[in-house]
Amino acid sequence: GVGYATAANMENKETSNSNTSMSMDGGSDGVTVGGAKMVKDKDIVDNAVNAKNVTTVVSLVQKAGLVDTLKSDGPFTVFAPNNDAFGKLPAETVASLQEEANVEQLKGILTYHVVPGTYTSADLKVMAQKGETLTTVQGQTLMPVLEDNMVKLMDASGNTVDIETSDVISSNGVTHVIKSVLMPKS
Repeated sequence: GVGYATAANMENKETSNSNTSMSMDGGSDGVTVGGAKMVKDKDIVDNAVNAKNVTTVVSLVQKAGLVDTLKSDGPFTVFAPNNDAFGKLPAETVASLQEEANVEQLKGILTYHVVPGTYTSADLKVMAQKGETLTTVQGQTLMPVLEDNMVKLMDASGNTVDIETSDVISSNGVTHVIKSVLMPKS
């Protein structure tokens, strides 16, 4: 199940608006996320810090002390919630997760969004067709599912999450920007 994306298998892209649109420039390096060019010679963190639509998750990764982990060799597949995803949560929940006393809970939620290995949208589609699951760094599973021929993720709580931008290739893995926060079972 570990694959690496090439321009040939970059399929099933969804574009929602200009701030989070995905563009392939005739085979050139990278895609645009949150108005910033993502390039494969930068690591996951160095790409994400420039994207305006994932600033909340970048901030939370910093608060949780996970920057060095996500800058390491990996490879990792990161399902990064966009800013609107955190906006769907109660404000007090997001504020609580940022408190020092809750750093372990924050780490648990963030590491639930990270899977060891590199899984492109093509890999996720095959896994969905076979009914396979992904085991996260946090230890629980995510299940790729197909709805209307689009790959989505089902979390441990049974919520289905849309992928906004897929196959953001970095030097140490791949990121898929998602529209909701994945919730592990407590």
